[in-house]
Amino acid sequence: MLMISILDIEKNQQHAHAHSLLRECLRKRGIDYNEKTAAKNALGKPYLPQYPEVHYNLSHADGIAACIVSCRECGIDCERVRSFRTNVIKRAFSDKEKAIVESAADAEKDMIFTRLWTLKEAYGKAIGRGIAYDMKETDFSFQDGRILSAIKGYDFKQYIYKNEFAISVCINCIE
Repeated sequence: MLMISILDIEKNQQHAHAHSLLRECLRKRGIDYNEKTAAKNALGKPYLPQYPEVHYNLSHADGIAACIVSCRECGIDCERVRSFRTNVIKRAFSDKEKAIVESAADAEKDMIFTRLWTLKEAYGKAIGRGIAYDMKETDFSFQDGRILSAIKGYDFKQYIYKNEFAISVCINCIE
């Protein structure tokens, strides 16, 4: 189950709002959730000890919150489209991804950057490492509306809302 909320709220309320989305998703599965019922694994990824078959992930940014609940390991990232940053591209993007951003029309560079970044972050969250993995090792591209990646065992989806937000989802498909 995927839930996305476009709501302009104060930065200090975004975390609580994302958890309200999670509570709603879990309620629909008959699970009464509060942050105290969750635990964290060795890498810091939250999980529900009483429901090992239920996996979830949250994300929030300026004006958006998103939640995914699945029977498989999953990750989600959402971002308002932001200006591409050369230092981030150098640190986290593969050569192929750098070329994709650099070759994009000026009007598209920020969107391409944000789309690639959210895919990388969703994958990092799905594997439980966040951005503490070698992000240059992942390689994403786009063709005919599809997301291309050599990462085996994971499915990727992406949603673009009003050319203002990018939401990327990663789900382990071989558990």
